[in-house]
Amino acid sequence: MDMHSFINFFLLPGIVQGSIYALGAIGITLVFAIMRYGHFAHGDLATFGAFIALAFTTVLGLSPYAALPLAVLATGVFAVALDRLFYAHLRAMPKIITTIASFGVALMLRSFVQVVWGVNTTSYTRGITRPENWFGIRVKSHEIVTLLVAIALVVALHLFLTRNKWGKAMRAMSDNPELALFSGVDNGKVIALTWIIAGGLCAASGFFLGLNTELKSLMGWNILLPTFAAAILGGVGRIEGAIVGGLIVGIAEELSVLVIPGEYKVMSAFGILLLVLLFRPTGLFRGKVL
Repeated sequence: MDMHSFINFFLLPGIVQGSIYALGAIGITLVFAIMRYGHFAHGDLATFGAFIALAFTTVLGLSPYAALPLAVLATGVFAVALDRLFYAHLRAMPKIITTIASFGVALMLRSFVQVVWGVNTTSYTRGITRPENWFGIRVKSHEIVTLLVAIALVVALHLFLTRNKWGKAMRAMSDNPELALFSGVDNGKVIALTWIIAGGLCAASGFFLGLNTELKSLMGWNILLPTFAAAILGGVGRIEGAIVGGLIVGIAEELSVLVIPGEYKVMSAFGILLLVLLFRPTGLFRGKVL
């Protein structure tokens, strides 16, 4: 195998898939950092966001890229509503109860998507997109957009967390919720803001997954394990860890098809998850233990 073949068939698809995992993993790590529980409805929330974008393209006649910011905003607001309806009254209870409740929310979201949009696969655009050739490296336009938007979202989130007062409040609540409360931080507003960001990132993750593959009701469930593996590998609660973890898991999945059938490549994410939990549960960047 020459270098161009390796880049075109393994490395580039792995980076694109890894950036999608990274967007979802950032949302998972934000929810855990602020609220201290694993949110297992995250994958189905990404599916919901992807289909909301589809609704904007079909009902309003928008292009998929124009529908993306609307879907991000709508899913962020919807995530806040989910928290108020299903999670808020569980905050004083053991976190495992909220984690289990998130499974129920996942089933409800999946059923809603199946009732409204059906169970058949669909896509944002019709036809075949031919890749462009850049010195032997073949890349499609939507792959470039995926990478550029993922980078832009990560940079924007980093600037928000380090420069904005509410971003600093989120970091303070992540470090010590009680101390943040005594310091005057409005924990309720921080939680709502966390859900807006996590929901928006979910929508972006689901949108780009559907754009690069296809839209189906189980797409979010299928990426839930790799996304959690990315968050845990990087270190739960660490934004930079989620990015690195997502890229590693995405590339590892694509490389795994060299030795196992493609339909089993998710096993590589499962293997990474087991190894991290066994030998370094705090992840590469020494995050919180899930």
